[in-house]
Amino acid sequence: MEELIQKALSSSNKVSNNSLIEKIIPVGGGCIHKAWSIHFQNGKRVFAKSNYIDNINMFKFERECLSVLKRFANESYICVPATLDLISYQNISILFLEWIDLKQCKQNVLGKGLALLHKSSSEWSKKNFGWEEEGFIGSSTQTRGWNSNWGEFFVNYRLRPQLLQAKAWGVKVEDYEDVLIYLSSYLNDHQPKISLVHGDLWSGNCGCTKNGLGSLYDPACYWADREVDISMTKLFGGFNREFYKGYEEIWPLNKFSKDRTDIYNLYHLLNHANIFGGSYKENSLKILKDLRSRV
Repeated sequence: MEELIQKALSSSNKVSNNSLIEKIIPVGGGCIHKAWSIHFQNGKRVFAKSNYIDNINMFKFERECLSVLKRFANESYICVPATLDLISYQNISILFLEWIDLKQCKQNVLGKGLALLHKSSSEWSKKNFGWEEEGFIGSSTQTRGWNSNWGEFFVNYRLRPQLLQAKAWGVKVEDYEDVLIYLSSYLNDHQPKISLVHGDLWSGNCGCTKNGLGSLYDPACYWADREVDISMTKLFGGFNREFYKGYEEIWPLNKFSKDRTDIYNLYHLLNHANIFGGSYKENSLKILKDLRSRV
């Protein structure tokens, strides 16, 4: 693979700036793509992700998401890696990104930066929730489309597609139509401001830089209720009090936001159940049962 990366880079100066490669080191942590740290003789370092050419749309979606995040991120708080190039070579596709050195931090700046991103994008006068192109959430498709009503969008473009996939492990979407109708009405009444969201905000997709900034990467963006990001930070843990304190200092959450946490996280739990199975199935069914009690 290292040889293929070298040959792919020979066709582009956007990444190398005419410098020779010194070494290519595999980077662990991902379960969908292979990742690499590329060191050049001029001292430059680049992050690369590779996959088969059939999966290039994943990289195109990520490139678009990073570009839009970068547009709305306040650079005094949040660093979003720049996309250097997307190259197809033989049977592989490679996404080259700016390298960002990460370190542990108190997360206050990350919380503030996320709030500023949500707030600045909400002032852009977007009229519909959604996203133009088909996206991805992990290895699953994230349905494209627009709707001016938040409840209708979240139910029909996020929950319903996942429930339809869950048919493979015994879930019948028709058994939960009453829940979906309730959620659509409930979220329509909530009708939040439309913000750009990261979309897959667990602790593995964000961090802090060595320069003391927050950083966002590996996004699954769409225009949504900002609470979907906050909800996911509570799904798998990894975010401390400083993160939430920083967020609330910039843009306080609605006092009823906790009532929507399970609703928004159901999307991710169903997605994980459809991909990985295991306890994610049980957790998804539990939330569906709890939500039915609210109907």
